[in-house]
Amino acid sequence: MDVGELLSYKPDKPEVIARKRQEDEDREEVPAKRRRGANVASGANSAVDGSSDTDKVLQMMDDAPDAEPMDDTSLKKMLLQFEKRVYKNQEMRIKFPDLPEKFMESELELNDMLQQMHVIATVPDLYHVLVELHTVRSLLQLLSHENTDISIAVVDLMQELTDVDTLNESEEDAAALVDAMLEGQITAMLVQNLERLDETVKEEADGVSNTLAIIENITEFRPETSSEAAQQGLLQWLLKRIKMKMPFDANKLYASEIMAILLQNSDEVRQLLGELDGIDVLLQQLATYKRHDPSGKEELEYMENLFNCMCSALMFSNNRARFLRGEGLQLMNLMLREKKLSRNCAIKVLNHSMTGVDGVDNSQKFIDILGLRTVFPLFMKTPKTAKAGPSSDELEEHICSIIASLLRNAHGTQRQRLLSKFQENDHEKVERLMELHFKYLDKVHQCDDQIEREKQRLKHQGEDVDDDMEDEFYLKRLDSGLFTLQLIDYIMLEISASGAPSVKARVMQILNMRGGSIKVIRGVMREYAGNIGDAKDPAAREAEQSRILQLVDKF
Repeated sequence: MDVGELLSYKPDKPEVIARKRQEDEDREEVPAKRRRGANVASGANSAVDGSSDTDKVLQMMDDAPDAEPMDDTSLKKMLLQFEKRVYKNQEMRIKFPDLPEKFMESELELNDMLQQMHVIATVPDLYHVLVELHTVRSLLQLLSHENTDISIAVVDLMQELTDVDTLNESEEDAAALVDAMLEGQITAMLVQNLERLDETVKEEADGVSNTLAIIENITEFRPETSSEAAQQGLLQWLLKRIKMKMPFDANKLYASEIMAILLQNSDEVRQLLGELDGIDVLLQQLATYKRHDPSGKEELEYMENLFNCMCSALMFSNNRARFLRGEGLQLMNLMLREKKLSRNCAIKVLNHSMTGVDGVDNSQKFIDILGLRTVFPLFMKTPKTAKAGPSSDELEEHICSIIASLLRNAHGTQRQRLLSKFQENDHEKVERLMELHFKYLDKVHQCDDQIEREKQRLKHQGEDVDDDMEDEFYLKRLDSGLFTLQLIDYIMLEISASGAPSVKARVMQILNMRGGSIKVIRGVMREYAGNIGDAKDPAAREAEQSRILQLVDKF
């Protein structure tokens, strides 16, 4: 073991605790504690400066014998000793519930043992022993220990045991450990412990961070557990944490990251967020950035996480109605006008709120609140890529998607107001639309050339291009600009069919001037129709395909 490993292992805790134990024995009276139970960690975490720590580590390295490698037998001995110390501490606490000096010794020994058990994280192939000897159950029970210093020590240990890199070293044993934790409802136990931690105390704030790290590790290893974790009180705690009125800190950022992960993975979590009034909570937090930019890089990341949470939440249809009632459209529209760092993210949220058949109400309302006045200037001149939010190409995709959704969903006077925009200022918006058409057509042609070369290479090597590979090539084309081109051409077909005759005339004029082809546009839209729609609703899919093909025939 080299010096670097010893420095990172925190070997000073047992020594400091031993010193505290000696000091306590020398005292005639034990001072009153901040809460019921001995505050072990405060003694362990106060201590010496960096230089003296280094001297101690070097001295310990010289004095300590070489550690024996952990094997099945030595691990079982360690776990047996751990169980004995847990039992002894329980016994002393039951016997002397109001006399901390009587059970402090056993609590210090238990804390020592938890520190020693960190070495288990170096042998993930022995994790099955933790399950077989029911150590996982004992650790979970300690999360509700009367002394939060013990529960924090357990959290620290679990965080190290569930580190994703460690879990991936031995997946079978890691799966056994994670399954045992999930069976013991680890998330519910962790949330229960979170509720009593005071983040103004550094050690307890670290305990919150390590708790969130455990949840992140488990959901990364088992993404399907997101829904179960959210329903065990985690989502409710995360919402409470992000709306807590206290200075911005790393734990608030971490809470927003975990929420974004949960919402990204599960429709059930999106539904639960809506039921917990999470849409209103997110809107309240985002309102801060309407006229003020985040103060630093970490807060900027926090703001992006909140916007990502909102985008994920809006994928569940009922949340769109909550977004509408909570005046989310008005807030996003104001952000577009204010031109702060939140603007580009707000464009993305608006797109999610209006897309598809579930976006009809939001589309109508957006036109009612004069949203066309803010979105069309962005269409005419794409905002620059900011520190936060999508890139310029992604912004063009979102803006075109918003206009396409408005054309698809708006009706009556709102639709006429939208169509009339393309006649303003001698059809300048039609010219911009055609400019974008040729830009993205070139991008798609370049991608098609690359794919054709790749197919020729595979053919030369005697490999066939199967359906899976064709799907992969199609996704590559979408990412390279085909999806944006499809949206642009859809807008072109809609305004040509429903707008004033002068609109279609200008489209044709520009196509002729630039050497464009109606045949190419029809081909793009037929391909779009063949791949569009919601697989969950075949009837809606067929209706949309039929509508697009009718527009193609009219063009």
